[in-house]
Amino acid sequence: MLDERKAAILRAVVEEYIETAQPVGSSHVARASGVQVSPATVRNEMVQLEQEGYLHQPHTSAGRVPTDKGYRFFVDALTDPGSLDATSGQRVQAFFRRAHGAIEQMLQDTSQLLAELTDYAAVVVGPGHEDAVIRSVQLVGLAPRTALLVVVLSNGAVDKSVLDLDEDTGDERLAAVTAHLSAHLVGSTLGELPTLPATGDPATDRVSALAVDALTAATRTEPDEVYVGGASRVAVAFDAVESVRQVLSVLEQQYVVVGLLSDVLDRGLTVSIGSEHQPLSECSIVVAPYQVEGEPAGTIGVLGPTRMNYQQALAAVAVVSRRLGRRLSEG
Repeated sequence: MLDERKAAILRAVVEEYIETAQPVGSSHVARASGVQVSPATVRNEMVQLEQEGYLHQPHTSAGRVPTDKGYRFFVDALTDPGSLDATSGQRVQAFFRRAHGAIEQMLQDTSQLLAELTDYAAVVVGPGHEDAVIRSVQLVGLAPRTALLVVVLSNGAVDKSVLDLDEDTGDERLAAVTAHLSAHLVGSTLGELPTLPATGDPATDRVSALAVDALTAATRTEPDEVYVGGASRVAVAFDAVESVRQVLSVLEQQYVVVGLLSDVLDRGLTVSIGSEHQPLSECSIVVAPYQVEGEPAGTIGVLGPTRMNYQQALAAVAVVSRRLGRRLSEG
């Protein structure tokens, strides 16, 4: 634990470095709000903070920059994660008022909104299918031996599967299958589909079984969808070309992104800094889950340099996650 003076000095260094990206000198820190000691005292305290691993001096005679440990102390000490400014808040409200249509487009647009609010790369992980509750089921004929299975889920997703049928099947038969599936599948989760009872009509039972098999297969193979917004902003946020290349490479790998965000939340964090996660040791991640109808559905987050504006990022992620969950719950 740091005493009050060291904490104030560390906070001043972090805030100034986030603002300027330049090493921070003792004379500037001495003028910061809440410090109120001489530059000589600040220098002595900064030396101790460096020895304790909170600060780093890039080269002799330069000021100091925060380490991952310094950022962690700063984030953990935030009593108020901040709030969006009035203009940003109104922008979020307007966005979700007019957001409608396919969930995929909404999630992609949400990632872009979050990127624009923070100036970092933003990620939205779509709702997982396995725990989603089936709201409606319908079979639509496309050809005499082809039908489209359309399933609406509680997380707002619409699952579609094309069924290849063994024999010509008319609309009357498809309507009977739709009624049978609706009677026994609506209200169940995709991960725990019930066994359908026989109807007494072999043709109806065969098509019903094909539909259940298609749903089961989709649940097993469907990966979590990842929507990335603002990837181009990474080039501005990072100074080193190699860092930019590494971040873009990770953002292209959906399973890595999903695992990264899940790992952060599993450790009980909303902010993961630098070396606290791999493979992006020069980045910080601010993440939050969103809920649909009171149940965990997906995750949103922003990814930027360790010198990110944590208060702004925390505020944006918190507001957008709440509004997204509310919008999806409304349907």
